[in-house]
Amino acid sequence: MGLDLGHSRCKQPVAAQSIIKNTFGPSGIPDGLFLASKETSMIEITQVNASLDEAGDENACLIVGKRVAKRVLRCKDSEIKSIELHRKSIDARKKRDVHFILSFRVELTSPHLEREAVDSVAERDRSRVRAIEDDEPSFPSPASDAPQERPVVVGAGCAGLFAALTLAEAGLKPLLIERGDPAFRRSQAIDLFLKERILDPESNIQFGLGGAGTFSDGKLNTGTKNPAHRLILETFVEAGAPRDILWDAKPHIGSDILPTVVTAISQRIEQLGGVVRYRTKLVDIRIDASGAITGIDVQSSQDAACEPIETKHLILACGHSARDIFELLKGHNVALAQKTFAMGVRIEHPQRDIDRVQYGASAGHPALGAAPYKLVAHLPNGRSVFSFCMCPGGQVVAASSEQGHLCVNGASLNARGGCNANAALLVNVTPEDLPNDDPLAGIELQRACEAAAYRLGGSNWNAPAQLVGDFLAGRASKAPGKVKPTYPLGVTWTAIDEALPQHIVESLRLGLPLLGKKLRGYDRPDAVLTGVETRSSSPVTVTRDRTCHAVSTPGLYPCGEGAGYAGGIMSAATDGIRCAEALIADL
Repeated sequence: MGLDLGHSRCKQPVAAQSIIKNTFGPSGIPDGLFLASKETSMIEITQVNASLDEAGDENACLIVGKRVAKRVLRCKDSEIKSIELHRKSIDARKKRDVHFILSFRVELTSPHLEREAVDSVAERDRSRVRAIEDDEPSFPSPASDAPQERPVVVGAGCAGLFAALTLAEAGLKPLLIERGDPAFRRSQAIDLFLKERILDPESNIQFGLGGAGTFSDGKLNTGTKNPAHRLILETFVEAGAPRDILWDAKPHIGSDILPTVVTAISQRIEQLGGVVRYRTKLVDIRIDASGAITGIDVQSSQDAACEPIETKHLILACGHSARDIFELLKGHNVALAQKTFAMGVRIEHPQRDIDRVQYGASAGHPALGAAPYKLVAHLPNGRSVFSFCMCPGGQVVAASSEQGHLCVNGASLNARGGCNANAALLVNVTPEDLPNDDPLAGIELQRACEAAAYRLGGSNWNAPAQLVGDFLAGRASKAPGKVKPTYPLGVTWTAIDEALPQHIVESLRLGLPLLGKKLRGYDRPDAVLTGVETRSSSPVTVTRDRTCHAVSTPGLYPCGEGAGYAGGIMSAATDGIRCAEALIADL
């Protein structure tokens, strides 16, 4: 039985059709959505300091919050109707005083009491207390005049899943097509690759239910604000994710929990009348003389006949690794453009060393967990080197999806209990770095680097690896130091220079000592570099207008990270909702 996401939702959807908000950021992408919502009057209290010992879990935080609320709002226990932990972050700026900073939302028994409480707040507390109307966004209610034709969503990563879920909640019964397997069968395909070195090009770290995010750290932090974010987090929790993602300043789910979560969301789509088809690959798009979408052709196996599917509305959420889809789009003259992306390596350090540098004497406290980091260094050559997708207590994973092409990524379980910390260490590749103006030139560069990494590793799926000290000295490595690599198929000690463009190699050599000054020990000689990291983002943009329509192809909605409009689980899910709402508005 699938988890019934609809019955457990605490708020009721408002009977309104969601539409795209007519406000746009500098990228031309809508900044927000008119989601159906319900407003609740509440008081927000921020900047509440709490020690590591008194705020370890949700209940402990709520005890702190209630105590502070009674003091600051001058109210009684009986006047507090509800209190919720809204945000929890770690303040480690002073290593001798590592503590939590909390914020709460408090609902009193009447609006009159709330107004009185806010008016009576002492001057010293006024900057951190405010009355708010707490918007509770929800998916659109089912439309009364839904068309019979199913809209089609291609790709069941987070963008495709949330696009399909939004359409399903609106009563449109979408068809969701995924080239890979359901999550747990996908796990079996990955295990076969790790044990027998047999890669399934259709079901792997990149392809299958949940997309590339399923077998990652499952980070949910984002640098933008959008009313959809809370809805996405609540959907994840209802599908089995831990509740702490609702308030953690740096939330994550973990690769051990994500398969269950994405499975529950796919089951919810089916409960609402949608259809999810696995092992079904998009092989062609049918376009009429005006350039509009009329249907697609799919294949359920390599030898199967093509199956036509009629549709005038196609959300394409194929992910950044669906290189055959980009070639298909180019063949149909769909507007594509080069975009900046990044490549580099994975770097590994002992997690306990990162903990000590970040948390000082508090390192190892059970309330803290494994410490993350985020680093950037601006270089004298005009470029930057930066960390990305940092996985505390995680491991380096085999992220290949094409035969003879090796690439790596990072992942961690929810507990983040591994011995090593790892992160991508990347340098941007701009359109000016590419040899020509072909929109797929970035893909060809990725492929060239992955093929070189495969050869350097020994052409057997071993990954090429090098110690930081040897890399900085320009010599090949022969053996590990104290830091043991976690890449599961084994590494070949070598020099990684041949697997990356020269400007990336040069920038990494310039950047590592600078990062060592920002985070002590980051450039330790026995830290491990594993290559190559090439899939941090898509090198292609499928050009769309401000309302999510492909500029060249009516009825096509390029969506998510693969299309160039997202950069992680949260932004991909948000863009999925955005594209679904654009489709709904067009019906």
